[in-house]
Amino acid sequence: MTLSRAVLVPFLGLLVVGAIWGFTQPLSKLAVSEGYRAPGLIFWQLTIGAAFLGVLNALRGKEMPFGLRHLRIYLIIGVLGTVIPNSASYEAVRHLPAGLIAILLSMVPIFAFPVALMLGNETYRTRRVFGLMVGLAGVLVIVLPEASLPERAMVAFIPLALVAPFVYALEGNVVAKWGTEGLDPLQVLAGGSLVGAVIALPLAIATGEFIDPRPPWGVADLALVTSAVLHALAYSGYVWLVGLAGAVFAVQVSYLVTGFGVAWSMVLLGESYSGWIWAATALMFTGLFLVQPRPRMAAMP
Repeated sequence: MTLSRAVLVPFLGLLVVGAIWGFTQPLSKLAVSEGYRAPGLIFWQLTIGAAFLGVLNALRGKEMPFGLRHLRIYLIIGVLGTVIPNSASYEAVRHLPAGLIAILLSMVPIFAFPVALMLGNETYRTRRVFGLMVGLAGVLVIVLPEASLPERAMVAFIPLALVAPFVYALEGNVVAKWGTEGLDPLQVLAGGSLVGAVIALPLAIATGEFIDPRPPWGVADLALVTSAVLHALAYSGYVWLVGLAGAVFAVQVSYLVTGFGVAWSMVLLGESYSGWIWAATALMFTGLFLVQPRPRMAAMP
């Protein structure tokens, strides 16, 4: 591999993974556009993801162990990685612009730092504390000004949108502290998706939100299936990128996921944002840069 190709391939990979992951943000908005709610959406998202990743692992010659210690990891990933954060996000995206959800997801590394301090994964760093404060200032820029959002009532749903990045930060720290019992990331995600689907199915049935998979299919159905497949592809691409260029480089995809999430939402959904939102985005990106995680903390939702 020539030097130019060795440099070009990781950057192209970063761009493609960011674009794919960002595309799932407006798809989430479309998925709730026809009345579907979180329990049913989460079940099918996890089921489709588990099937896709199961095939991928089989092609890689990787078995899926189901010992008690492995099930514990799958349960943590399924609950903290999907069931809880996606329940909050699907409800939040019903009331907030999809691009704003993408912006708030950039808070994952910022939230990860104080959680890491509490779990003993990190030591105090003044620069990172300052980055945390800058990131939180970005949230305040969204919440406080009267003209920051299209409707003032949307402010009430900002805390709900922040549940996902906080739980993702908790998940990353739990995995960093206790490990994955020798499983690689694709095995972990496949097992987590399968266990999460088992949890989500009775919730969907009990709440009356189970989605009948039979046709006719509408925009929401296509958005759900596409989002599930793209998420699995993006995560697989992220794992490949970590192996190719290292976790420190790969975690830069956080910026691109947010940027593409906003851009795709503007193009597909016709969203527009106030100057306050753009200022908040700049603050969050600055905070993200300052709180940049160490390699072992470089995990994406």
